Amino acid sequence: MQMEMKSVKTLSEILNQPSVWETCLKSVTGTDLETLFGAHDPRQESWLFVGCGTSYYLAQAAAASFTELLDAPAAAVPASEIMLQPQLVFAGGRPCFPVLISRSGHTSEVLQVAEILRARGVEFLAVTCDGRELESTTPFVLKLPVQEESTVMTSSFTSMLLGLQCVAARIAGNQGFIDELHLLPAHLERLLKQYEQSVEVFAQNHIEDFAVLGQGALYAIASEVALKLMESSSTYAQYFHTLEFRHGPKSIVGPDTLVCALLSERNLNVEMPVLLEMKQLGSRIAAVVNHAPDALRAQADLLVELSLPVSELASLVVYVVWGQLLGSYRGLEKGLDPDNPRNLSRVVTI
Repeated sequence: MQMEMKSVKTLSEILNQPSVWETCLKSVTGTDLETLFGAHDPRQESWLFVGCGTSYYLAQAAAASFTELLDAPAAAVPASEIMLQPQLVFAGGRPCFPVLISRSGHTSEVLQVAEILRARGVEFLAVTCDGRELESTTPFVLKLPVQEESTVMTSSFTSMLLGLQCVAARIAGNQGFIDELHLLPAHLERLLKQYEQSVEVFAQNHIEDFAVLGQGALYAIASEVALKLMESSSTYAQYFHTLEFRHGPKSIVGPDTLVCALLSERNLNVEMPVLLEMKQLGSRIAAVVNHAPDALRAQADLLVELSLPVSELASLVVYVVWGQLLGSYRGLEKGLDPDNPRNLSRVVTI
């Protein structure tokens, strides 16, 4: 059974991320920034990150990263908002430099946004893995060398986020942050050896509902973790800002609910009590945290302790891997095929 599970394409792509990250970081580090921005001064731009589904959550994490690394205004919107409500996105005609994100380069809404921007005379950066039509809509392209065959986005999500973080750090001249990113592949290799089997075993528990919590940049990662759980295991999952979970949503907790918190270091003393409170209310709890206090070790049903020697922002991609694994293993436990999720296709076209 173990060998059969490892033959699942989605699992293989999740587990191969250390190698993919190394390749992508090498590629982005060698990219000429002028080819990405032309005459634009990236230190003076207002950034607008655009995507759909997983790529939208990636956009949110990228916006948080650019805000922190460049001290620049950055926001994220779903492509559909620009299609349907452009007056809300471009209120007041304020200039911005959009970044359009699509693994395939073939997503209908993103391509429609590209045409809207071109009609407005707005230049933009395309971030993609496959390229396809999106690559031809702009001279500014960041193409990541990721070959991903599975329906759900796993290594493409983490690699594109790493690539954008590396670009932001290069713009900022922050070599220390770039060095931190280059440490991640080896540390993920270590962590997969340490925790993959624990996640696989935990996925055998009966869980009807997932709630994934995160604050700040980790809220975008919590959103993506919830989506992976839904896509790969056809299990209902919600995502919330950690402290917001007390304001009504905690009414769902119980023995068939898993509350999973992506806990930050800077606010651990405020966020962790929310998770422990859910344990007291009868829910299973899981945590991904850089360093776990004893109270969390004693009560967590599933604990992934990262022990990363990097800044919190640099660790974002490592937080998402455990949701990818849990979703796939939970789907297999339910007799589903994570490579072919129900009602989904690799590319959304309309």
